Amino acid sequence: MNPIRVFLVEDDPVWRKGLIDFLNKEPDLTVVGEAGFKAEAIERFLPAKADVVLMDINLTENNLDGIETAIEFMALQADSKIIMLTSLTDEAVIVESFSAGAVNYISKSNFKEIPDAIRAAHNSQSSIHPTAAAALRNEFLRLKNDENQKLLSPAERDILQLIHQGHTQTQIEQSLHITKRTIKNHINRILKKMGVKTSKEAAAKASQKKLF
Repeated sequence: MNPIRVFLVEDDPVWRKGLIDFLNKEPDLTVVGEAGFKAEAIERFLPAKADVVLMDINLTENNLDGIETAIEFMALQADSKIIMLTSLTDEAVIVESFSAGAVNYISKSNFKEIPDAIRAAHNSQSSIHPTAAAALRNEFLRLKNDENQKLLSPAERDILQLIHQGHTQTQIEQSLHITKRTIKNHINRILKKMGVKTSKEAAAKASQKKLF
């Protein structure tokens, strides 16, 4: 029988290596791919052809970007079997994990349970029914979209859309009938809200999140 193929996403290289070594000692498991952050994980996910994914819930500080990565994985492959790994026990975070499509949620302190959890996920013995998981995921995405829409004011969205379309500051000034000083003030607020350094980055991120 072929071993269960596992893809591991974990930002801590020491913990990642330790877990890979631990899992590869199991005769029916093999780690076929690994990644330390979101972009790398998305790039390597499909080529790995994994049966089960182990996903650290925090890939950068406390951003819960493992949840975002899980959503991306589900978009790439709807039948992905994702187990979230974390040291967090916040109930809201657990709900978000299942909403994102995870089939299980395991504390890193209980790492000895991971092999059996992988086998259960592979055999579709998840702790939440697929229909319920899909409903939770859709609700999570709806709430996330509502949250994103409230992030920017209408004026800020208009400015970012024009920047994304390649308009200069002078053209934006003429199009929206506002001064360059007003535009600059809007952009400064946008950069703080979106956590980016340039207006082009903000426009690209807003486009990706469908904020305009």
